Amino acid sequence: MRKTVEPMTGGSIWKRMTFFALPLLLGNLFQQLYNTVDSLIVGNFLGSSALAAVSSSGSLIFMLIGFLSGISSGAGVIVSRYFGAEDRKNVHLAVHTTVAFGLVAGVLMTAAGVLLSPQILTWMGTPESVMPESVAYLQIYFLGSLGFVMYNIFVGILQAIGDSRHPLYYLMVSSVVNLILDILFIKYFHTGVGGAALATVISQIFSAALCFIQLLRTDEICRLQIKEIRFDQRMLGQIIRIGLPSGVQNSIIAFANVVVQSYINSFGEMAMAGYGAYSKIEGFAFLPINSFTMAMTTFVGQNLGAGQIERTKKGARFGIWVTVVMAELIGFAVFLSARGLIAAFDSTPEVIRFGVGKARTAALFYCLLAYSHSVASILRGAGKVFVPMIIMMSSWCAFRVAFLAVSVPMTHNVQMIYVVYPLTWGISSLAFFFYYKRVGWLKQTL
Repeated sequence: MRKTVEPMTGGSIWKRMTFFALPLLLGNLFQQLYNTVDSLIVGNFLGSSALAAVSSSGSLIFMLIGFLSGISSGAGVIVSRYFGAEDRKNVHLAVHTTVAFGLVAGVLMTAAGVLLSPQILTWMGTPESVMPESVAYLQIYFLGSLGFVMYNIFVGILQAIGDSRHPLYYLMVSSVVNLILDILFIKYFHTGVGGAALATVISQIFSAALCFIQLLRTDEICRLQIKEIRFDQRMLGQIIRIGLPSGVQNSIIAFANVVVQSYINSFGEMAMAGYGAYSKIEGFAFLPINSFTMAMTTFVGQNLGAGQIERTKKGARFGIWVTVVMAELIGFAVFLSARGLIAAFDSTPEVIRFGVGKARTAALFYCLLAYSHSVASILRGAGKVFVPMIIMMSSWCAFRVAFLAVSVPMTHNVQMIYVVYPLTWGISSLAFFFYYKRVGWLKQTL
């Protein structure tokens, strides 16, 4: 059988991780472009109210999609372990069980997203002035849920075996499609924010279809056979055991961010637009770190599957140092250029003020966020998924919501919303540091 993907179990550690992470970075860049292009075009062609409508939807979208993304990440860990061990039978079972799960979950998410969007937006305190556009954007977005879910499933499988190139190629093509459709729908067809959502849905389904074709044609042991798509009870149990904690963690943290968004909403449309514009910038800024942490999870999973303990430890140490240093350099750049970056989305002075306020509060603390993500990715690759779940849920969810519940009503100062992020990043980093260094998880696990 001809190999098209080199496993991460041999060769130079830094080269394997870096060259795996680079296509991930470019792929994540194009993925981020989907919603960012929506915001740029909406903000410039439709105004601040429409930008606020789109911006307020991000946390809710991630809350519903984050759960299934966590499950698919668990599937990726299982696939990478068996791939590293060259266990052909179990890779086959894991791939086809994961695809079956995605098909069922995508249908359920479509129904839940369309039905629940209006009520959840109401609970979030979305201003009446942007409510109709927010509902339209979300409901159209969730009508394409199956495409989003299956894209994440397919990409997770490809990345688990070390193939980060093909997802990149497909995202490049679909991002161009998204840009063209955004301009057509909004500028020329005058479809409003619903057109932005429809453009994203169409382009995402297109990229999912390309990934699907690649899995049908690949020469690797993860090759997909349509007639074999079914649930294997034992494999489904493994996938859920690894993926469920990550899914629950993603959803609960996203719920906390929905709560945060509700506080932002209370400061009005300009705050919503400025905060939303910064969120897009932060999403781009953190892409290199996210890409490297994804590479770390695959590296740890494959090397543990191959029984290479010392190589796993060396790769983990290298990954932590790279992500932390890179995050701080990026944070410094965002801090200095925040005003111009926010203005690219909306030149309204009030919008810029809110966006710059968040950037100047959070950007210099990106190193803490990077450390938390790095250690969490290593633990997930090793199959210890409950520890990241507990640490992140307690700090990024429980403490974050409690802090805002006390500080915002007391001060009615938007700065309290800004400062809660670096504060909770610091708490999670301390918890991960003591667990990682003092408990000796790697020795105990291996």
